[in-house]
Amino acid sequence: MRYRLTFIIGAAIGYVLGARAGRERYEQLRKGAQQFAQNPAVRNTAEAAAVNGRAFARKAFDTVSDKVGDRIPESVSERVRSLREQRGGGEDDWGTSSS
Repeated sequence: MRYRLTFIIGAAIGYVLGARAGRERYEQLRKGAQQFAQNPAVRNTAEAAAVNGRAFARKAFDTVSDKVGDRIPESVSERVRSLREQRGGGEDDWGTSSS
């Protein structure tokens, strides 16, 4: 309950301060956020994190598969295979290649 109350108070303060700042300040903040997101260093870091995350996920999947083995029901295995085929290669949701 304490955290919920803190969140509500923070949201109310943010709303009041945002309303006072107006549209110009909002546009200024939005432009700054866009510039940050388009920064090559930020993009490279995001790409590296995505690649590392995929590598970690593959390693975790292999580890779990080895330990669980044939105990997974065939329906679950088939569903995972079909989802993998649907996703295929190409780009993921972040616009990075999954290869």
